[in-house]
Amino acid sequence: MDQRVKLLLSYDVADDDMQAYYQFMIGEFMPAAQAIGLFMTEALHTMYGDYPNRLLSFVARDYETLKKILDSPEWQELEERLKGYAEEYEYRIVPYRDRFQF
Repeated sequence: MDQRVKLLLSYDVADDDMQAYYQFMIGEFMPAAQAIGLFMTEALHTMYGDYPNRLLSFVARDYETLKKILDSPEWQELEERLKGYAEEYEYRIVPYRDRFQF
């Protein structure tokens, strides 16, 4: 039985400094997320409609592992820094399915 779970992050990127956002995401956020046990499966951009313009999907081994990650100081610092670039930030935990999930 597959016990993996997905962490879905959705938000609008603040228009203030897109270059700084991309540098943070590629140079710091993604490597740090992987180092603490989150593996990205999707990064989507919404071009049209009343939806958040970013949806990031990460997979963790199981719910207990994800809970420990989300409670860790490393994640909390990463999340706070991400919120500095984001508006309307939300996250959801959903059972893993090997397809698009919102």
